Amino acid sequence: MNNNNKIKRYVRTIIHIPDHLWNEIKNILPDEKLQNTIGRPIIPYRKVFDGIVFVLRTGCQWKMLPKEYGSGSTCHRRFQEWRQLGIFDRLWARLLKIYDHKKGIKWNWQSLDSISVKSPLGGDDWT
Repeated sequence: MNNNNKIKRYVRTIIHIPDHLWNEIKNILPDEKLQNTIGRPIIPYRKVFDGIVFVLRTGCQWKMLPKEYGSGSTCHRRFQEWRQLGIFDRLWARLLKIYDHKKGIKWNWQSLDSISVKSPLGGDDWT
């Protein structure tokens, strides 16, 4: 088979969280700022969350985030805040429960595979 006959298959990147999924996770997020408060305009959490997922799925830089998700710096700031609050851990647990209920996870038959390699940063903490 030559290179011209190869069919490339791409997984479509999620650009917006589906409504049914958003309804499952929105209550895990902190309360949003009220609409009539002083300061910068509010970017709804759903839009911010869509932006975070876009960056995580594509590897896009925060500052290069498409404008449909709002400010890249706002999305990055929320990502950092939610990470520190453990929001993503709670989201992961919630989504695992949903998946387990729908498809079933064989919890008694799980394994972990890993490889030990030298740290590319020499073991220095880069966070």
